[in-house]
Amino acid sequence: MFDNHDGELMPSLENRLQIIRAIRDFKPDLIMTHRPNDYHPDHRYTSILVQDAAYMVTVPNICALSPHLEKNPVIVYLSDNFQKPYPFSPDVVVAIDDVIEKKIDMLHCHESQFYEWLPYNSGTLKDVPNNPEARRKWLAKRIKNRFHSIAEKYRARLKELYGTKLGANIQYAEAFESCEYGSSLTTENLPHLFPFFS
Repeated sequence: MFDNHDGELMPSLENRLQIIRAIRDFKPDLIMTHRPNDYHPDHRYTSILVQDAAYMVTVPNICALSPHLEKNPVIVYLSDNFQKPYPFSPDVVVAIDDVIEKKIDMLHCHESQFYEWLPYNSGTLKDVPNNPEARRKWLAKRIKNRFHSIAEKYRARLKELYGTKLGANIQYAEAFESCEYGSSLTTENLPHLFPFFS
């Protein structure tokens, strides 16, 4: 959508205005982004740009040719393991058992990321199989481990959201933390934004 090269995104006024216009054009109820304390500068600056655009999407005289929103979208952060300046604290944990294989299939299509760059960067490139079927199996193990650890880490929250019995049996999950710059995530809008809970 925007012409920003890898590793070169900056939290500039020009990029902020692009984000404001994009949010206004799409009119989302929910925006998911990284936290501003992330290892990748593009992730950090995307988070900052979304936060800086959040209130401004409702201000009529900012990007005046783009109709402003009446209400700020809810913004949530994707989960991570960074501890400083504060650790991730989920407000929502969603079971993904029913879609884990689809998720792996989608990630499997992103060959340069999951079979080249990330393994190269982590020093595990030699472990990546050459055969596509073996590659998917290798990736599936890694992805399932990641999302299983999220389910285990936030088991108590899964039980709160899904009920004790169902929450105890969820194998894979994703977690999200509410960003205070967007509209509030509430018990009233939670079922609309995350319509997965019984």
